[in-house]
Amino acid sequence: MSRIECETTIDAPPERCFDLSRSVELHLEAARATGERAVDGVTSGLLGAGDTVTWEARHLGRRRQLTVRIAAYDRPRFFRDEQIRGPFRRMVHDHFFEPAGGGTRMGDVFEFASGFPLLDRLVLAPHLRRFLLQRNELIRRTAERR
Repeated sequence: MSRIECETTIDAPPERCFDLSRSVELHLEAARATGERAVDGVTSGLLGAGDTVTWEARHLGRRRQLTVRIAAYDRPRFFRDEQIRGPFRRMVHDHFFEPAGGGTRMGDVFEFASGFPLLDRLVLAPHLRRFLLQRNELIRRTAERR
């Protein structure tokens, strides 16, 4: 199992950061380079407890679909999305939001396994880390707009 951890400090309240992290539209904006789109389940608005969404995008030269479910939900502190169908053997993404000095410390723990550990470590982990960092920067910029 590969694990990616990221942390971002945002000058905005946890509720705002939490909601932006569940936004289908913001996710699609962050994934614009891959031509990502939401093709099934909740395809717009905010994802909530128990919701599913199927994302379709071009990664590593091929169109792929990933269906995730919001498997745990505690607004505005935490939510988890898990793969229920897709290219990974296992994929779990935990999102954390803690008040910090008038703002929010937002954290991600992304665990995944493709079944090919060398591919996970050398190709997928750097690719997914870049995506998470870009997504979190978009969340930060959006949340901090007044």
